[in-house]
Amino acid sequence: MAGGGDWRVMDTFHLLLLVAALPLVSRGATRDATAWTEEKNYHQPVILNSSSLRQVAEDTNISQMWQNDLRPLLIERYPGSPGSSAARQHIMKRIQRLQADWVLEVDTFLSQTPYGYRSFSNIISTHNPTAKRHLVLACHYDSKYFPHWDNKVFVGATDSAVPCAMMLELARALDKQLLTLKNVSDSKPDLSLQLIFFDGEEAFLHWSPQDSLYGSRHLASKMASTLHPPGATRTNKLQGIDLLVLLDLIGAPNPTFLNFFPNSARWFNRLQAIERELHELGLLKDHSQERLYFRSNHYSGGIQDDHIPFLRRGVPVLHLIPSPFPEVWHTMEDNEENLDEPTIDNLNKILQVFVLEYLHL
Repeated sequence: MAGGGDWRVMDTFHLLLLVAALPLVSRGATRDATAWTEEKNYHQPVILNSSSLRQVAEDTNISQMWQNDLRPLLIERYPGSPGSSAARQHIMKRIQRLQADWVLEVDTFLSQTPYGYRSFSNIISTHNPTAKRHLVLACHYDSKYFPHWDNKVFVGATDSAVPCAMMLELARALDKQLLTLKNVSDSKPDLSLQLIFFDGEEAFLHWSPQDSLYGSRHLASKMASTLHPPGATRTNKLQGIDLLVLLDLIGAPNPTFLNFFPNSARWFNRLQAIERELHELGLLKDHSQERLYFRSNHYSGGIQDDHIPFLRRGVPVLHLIPSPFPEVWHTMEDNEENLDEPTIDNLNKILQVFVLEYLHL
């Protein structure tokens, strides 16, 4: 997650302007949006029963995720670094080994930075790209650049190695269920899943509109100008996003997640309900009913993050970022030692249930 200062927190007025613009169609589309682009507004989850919830808890494996997905990402990985390339290859290899029909795309581009032109590479993994609609999970895989100090490097464990690992674990744990999404029928929506790993979220020097969100700014613009689904003449890939669920700064103990946007409140409420249901079944570790992760209170401002370029183009957003930020944010202490395994395991279960319910699996 990128820098502090005035650019990080949006004032309420500008947030309301963004939210007020959400019903507008995205750039490049006509006012007469076809019916399928409106289906997300009426989409309902299929609620899992207690037996299915227990199966989710059994199928996810925090130890395997830690060893196989997370640890290889706990390296310095600022854009253009050897670690960035290693992280990118790691993410792609973990997805390529799965049975589900994932289509991988590397979106590489050049952008001006305070240090001149740099290369960035977003990773987009799409299950069934021809599906009209996609639930999108996203995070950034770059780490912020800090000069080495006392032989230490900044690895950004919560920021955002853990969210990347959580998405990889979700793809693994739900692999068999995702295979069934190929079979579209009248009883199932033309809906699938997309995972986006953004590059260049962090500022190189000081957070500003020009020095931040390199990958998400580029990809949102690209998707807005790309026709979708195949054969379409008036609708684009942004309109195919049902909901953008952005994960950031996850992994510290006792996180509090707030609801930022009215138009995605019902999906935030579903996360609350899933957390309570898993707790009542005894499926969450070291978890207290008095200290829930997902809180009902609304936050009046907004946080600058990779969702902003999509939000400004009318994409519904669910921003899963703790408020306040972890104490280790943008320090050398944001490392493996200060991660809380039970919290990450619990959030894995909550997120996996949410995805299964949303996709009717």
